[in-house]
Amino acid sequence: MKTSRLLILIFTLTISSSCVRNAADIKRTPLLEVEGKFLYLDEVQVIIPPNVTEKDSTAIAESFIRKWITDVLLYENAKRNFTNKEEIDRLLEDYRKSLIIHQYQQKLIEQRLPKEPSEAEMLAFYEKYNEQLQLKENIIKGILLIVHAKAPQLTQVRSWMQSGNTKALENIEKYSIQNAISYDYFANKWTPLFEVLKKIPVQIENPSAFVSSNRLFETSDSTKHYFLRIESYHITGDTEPFELAKDKISKLILNKLKVEFISNFETEIYNDAIKSESVTFFNK
Repeated sequence: MKTSRLLILIFTLTISSSCVRNAADIKRTPLLEVEGKFLYLDEVQVIIPPNVTEKDSTAIAESFIRKWITDVLLYENAKRNFTNKEEIDRLLEDYRKSLIIHQYQQKLIEQRLPKEPSEAEMLAFYEKYNEQLQLKENIIKGILLIVHAKAPQLTQVRSWMQSGNTKALENIEKYSIQNAISYDYFANKWTPLFEVLKKIPVQIENPSAFVSSNRLFETSDSTKHYFLRIESYHITGDTEPFELAKDKISKLILNKLKVEFISNFETEIYNDAIKSESVTFFNK
């Protein structure tokens, strides 16, 4: 702790708690003791972010200390007033058992299942369940070029944007270096339409109709001229393109494999125990 106010706070707490009833860890500096529980200097130091102001560091420390004291008091009061200890022990043992089983299952999954499904598995899933992979928004691939309203060669730029062939794209890129306010090339990446339209001063009442009827869209305001070329699109309700759905499909397949693996593993353990007579059934 580097701040003076915080040092004073810690010093005060240390002095006020010097006559504690239980023995503190001699290798650490205790700040206070409540109900036989100690709060140490290093525990407070570690929660103070670097480069904070003196006022903020003191406030953070005071808040942490207050919360720590309150938690200890609540816990100790709860223990004294809670009479059903057996129920708590049972719940703790159930939680401990579930936690150990879960950790064991996760380790088996990591060892025995692939990190991700193959491309063929994902494609097969996509072809079988594509009706469940419907888009909830319009997406496009294309180019957005924003230039000054009085930029040179706008007619030529319009021609390049309309063409969209390799030579035209080279010309657009060269032109954008000197004249573009903004140049976004996303012809190889599906992008939500709304993200693109946020950069263009236009109100679209029917986004689906807009993308299906505009290969090249052009508009201006008082200072800028906007060119939007739509290479390809999918509208809301269409099947999600495979390349966009791959991450989702991968998670679905892996979750299915995990569920099946755990179910089969549990069945195998049970059957092996019955077969080896590890389980004793008592006749009533």
